[in-house]
Amino acid sequence: MRRVLLSALVAALPAVAMAADAEHVVEARKGFFSLLAIEFGPLAAMAKGEMPYDADAAKAHAADLVALTKYNPSDLYAPGTSADDVKGTAAKAEIWKDMDAYQSKGMAFFEAVAALEPAAGAGQKELAAAVGKVGGTCKSCHDDYRMKK
Repeated sequence: MRRVLLSALVAALPAVAMAADAEHVVEARKGFFSLLAIEFGPLAAMAKGEMPYDADAAKAHAADLVALTKYNPSDLYAPGTSADDVKGTAAKAEIWKDMDAYQSKGMAFFEAVAALEPAAGAGQKELAAAVGKVGGTCKSCHDDYRMKK
């Protein structure tokens, strides 16, 4: 009996390790998007007039966003880390069904962030236009690949 229980436990270890790894990947992915939000939030607030426009702060936040786009987030999209697989994520399984389409939306975001950087310090009007484009890429991806809360 003891041998049967030990065999069952040993057989279950890879599944337990896989689940732990999947949860770790989800937490890392959420962390990456949290960093994006921390940098984009003040830019959006300045663009909307919810906080005073500050060219230096806008340039700093935009530069941080550009730096974050240099990171290759592919490790954050390991198979088995959708909302169907792991609690605590809103990532739809559709991401993994058509990764090329998902990555295309990611590239649109990266391109919009690149255009945001020079606009950030050019004035509130220019910032607002560039923030709108970045926000549009976020919405497009959320509409297709993020579960509603």
